[in-house]
Amino acid sequence: MSLSETEKLRVLLPHWIEHNREHAAEFREWRERIGQSGGEGIAAQLESATQSLEEACKALSLALEKLGGPPGTHSLVHN
Repeated sequence: MSLSETEKLRVLLPHWIEHNREHAAEFREWRERIGQSGGEGIAAQLESATQSLEEACKALSLALEKLGGPPGTHSLVHN
């Protein structure tokens, strides 16, 4: 039995969300490590990248919710 595109997306979205969260944590760690000594606004750029990934996670989470959540779960949200 092959998965539909929607079923595949329900599998992929949690992975993408977790992957983005891991990167955001790495960016945050590096921002703290470099602090203000990074010059040229590097810390600010890392913060901006972190915020962008957090926004992406929110959007991906909403998409997953609209699809009924990850496989094996039931969501109260109905399309």
